Amino acid sequence: MEHKKIVLEYEALAHDELFDTDAELVKKAMGATYRGYAPYSHFNVGAAILLSNGVIVEGANQENVAYPSGTCAERSACFYAHARYPEAKFEKIAIAARGTDGEFISEPVAPCGACRQALLEYEMLAGKPVMVYLVGREKVYRIPSVISLLPLAFTEF
Repeated sequence: MEHKKIVLEYEALAHDELFDTDAELVKKAMGATYRGYAPYSHFNVGAAILLSNGVIVEGANQENVAYPSGTCAERSACFYAHARYPEAKFEKIAIAARGTDGEFISEPVAPCGACRQALLEYEMLAGKPVMVYLVGREKVYRIPSVISLLPLAFTEF
């Protein structure tokens, strides 16, 4: 029997340590949380994707009483990005959330499994790693790629 370990390497940065373009992406993800529709969970999530053409596309979670008819912010953003700009490749994504108290969460939150798989497909289309920024109130986690969040990923498509 072999024992193996999966390790996730990432950087934890203060907001003021981000480069200007990354800070803008984070700010747009945070702003997108205010356009979420979350009357059931009261957990508003926003995502912003930087595309290779320089456009930043935003998305917000959209809930529906006929669960699971809603969608997460990450998939909202990535599906719109590819539908609107099919030739553009994903470069970076930032994800932010506000908790049930309406305040930004203290610790960064990661995408759900369905979003990780959807984002991975767009990373594969890009042909290179897509940087991920997970946003918390005090810090931002910078992760080198979507596949870093989905070890043992399904990539045979």
